[in-house]
Amino acid sequence: MSNLFTNTGSSSFTEFLGAHAPDLLPTRAQALAAPVGDQIPHATTIVAATCAGGVVMAGDRRATSGNMISQRDMEKVFRTDDYSCMGIAGTASTGIEVARLYRVELEHYEKMEGRSLSTEGKANRLAAMIRGNLAMAMQGLVVVPLFAAYDPDRDAGRIFGYDVGGGPYEQRQYHSIGSGSIFARGSLKKLYREDATPEDTVLTCLQALYDAADDDSATGGPDVTRKIWPVVSVITADGFRRLSDEEVAEYVHGMLDARMTDPDGPTAPLR
Repeated sequence: MSNLFTNTGSSSFTEFLGAHAPDLLPTRAQALAAPVGDQIPHATTIVAATCAGGVVMAGDRRATSGNMISQRDMEKVFRTDDYSCMGIAGTASTGIEVARLYRVELEHYEKMEGRSLSTEGKANRLAAMIRGNLAMAMQGLVVVPLFAAYDPDRDAGRIFGYDVGGGPYEQRQYHSIGSGSIFARGSLKKLYREDATPEDTVLTCLQALYDAADDDSATGGPDVTRKIWPVVSVITADGFRRLSDEEVAEYVHGMLDARMTDPDGPTAPLR
């Protein structure tokens, strides 16, 4: 094997790829002559909330092209390593590619350095990748991720938000991104409880996604007839775990049963 591939001079896989095969990087693609606007499918909505000993992230499954539903079962929440995940909003194809590359970036660092990045290090690496996509973002190919991780140094979950220029911006307790984020965040503000169990926090996130879908046409609610459920992931000291469709369906059916008598969902106590 060539020494080039065993001694790259950097622990960053993205830098290595940029130096020797830059055409393979999604962030180095040539800018388009004109904005593509709504022609390419876009992803919405992602929510995340900390819980006792970890963090929960959930995403709806709808992708839209303008006012059209382009996909009903899109995956928007991705495992990035054993203790972190990211959700994407914005241009779906670019976001998926960035998520895949970021996962390889973290694996490459661990193999080169013999240890994992710190939680801040992981957040900063993702920020650099998003910053590299700025030229494409100005052409309409915007990708805005939400990053969540279990931090073993704090024994707690942490959440980081981004903008098209990078970031990261650490968010306390909960956060949401995507076209339905304003409605989801209002729901989270109402229902979030600090140090709630992971199970209760999963339900809180599902309630927030439902409220977002209730007011935002680009956000898809649970599709009971097609059995398409939100993607829900929980990260604790035991590692990353994506809930099975059967588990999510049980949460959803309980939520829908309650909403049959209270369509606007649960309310927060005044004191």
